[in-house]
Amino acid sequence: MRDFLASDRASLPDQADGLRRLFAGARTRFVAVAANPDVAFAGLALERLAAAASAATLPQQRVLVVDAAAGAPHEMASVDLAACIESIAPNLDYLAARGLPLRHVDARGSCEGFLDALQRCALGTGALIVHAPVSELGRLFARRPTVPLLLAADHPASVTSAYANMKLLAQRHGLMSFDLLLVAAASSPRTTRIAEQLRLTADRFSGAVLRDWAAIDPADSSELPGALRRLAHGLLGEDAAPMPYARAAAVPDARASASAS
Repeated sequence: MRDFLASDRASLPDQADGLRRLFAGARTRFVAVAANPDVAFAGLALERLAAAASAATLPQQRVLVVDAAAGAPHEMASVDLAACIESIAPNLDYLAARGLPLRHVDARGSCEGFLDALQRCALGTGALIVHAPVSELGRLFARRPTVPLLLAADHPASVTSAYANMKLLAQRHGLMSFDLLLVAAASSPRTTRIAEQLRLTADRFSGAVLRDWAAIDPADSSELPGALRRLAHGLLGEDAAPMPYARAAAVPDARASASAS
């Protein structure tokens, strides 16, 4: 007997097929951000980073910030992760995810399954920023090629914590290249010195590399700093949209400035 219902179902278009075709050539790029308890404006740093990532992705793509360091997840997160993602601005989504990575841990201690789950429920996302405690960050990204982003401020405790995060990721998980985002007043004379100190300490004692850094002023809500835009492009790699030539050329090389100071 012919199964008319089965035949009809087979002829119906897949509702997700259009989305899959639209984003078939786009790849979600993960940005791993190591949480630092000694940075008071971490939320603001994530907001600015997300804005820079949005500028570096294709116009139709979204940016998803997953905060596994703060914010209790919705009780439905273990059942329907996609339903717990909030749209908080044009092209910007947010997921409170404290504790969620460990719900996906496997027998080898990896939480990579959480990243896979995020990819499945975040169609159209060009940049996925994961902010997490360094122990969870290592379990998430140890098997994926990534350059973790360290957070610090212009006071010693935050720099010590940033280096401790770098050391743990390098020694326990083999992640050896890092970027740095400093939260400091534009008038602070210490930002360049902090970046250079962290670069030298990483090289001498851990064999790690600080590739690039940028500073943001929490009191300045004007246009994104050129160094932050460059940092976002570097983190997104070949998937980043090209920077406008004039804007990129005007960006000073923070690494060269640090070496010269």
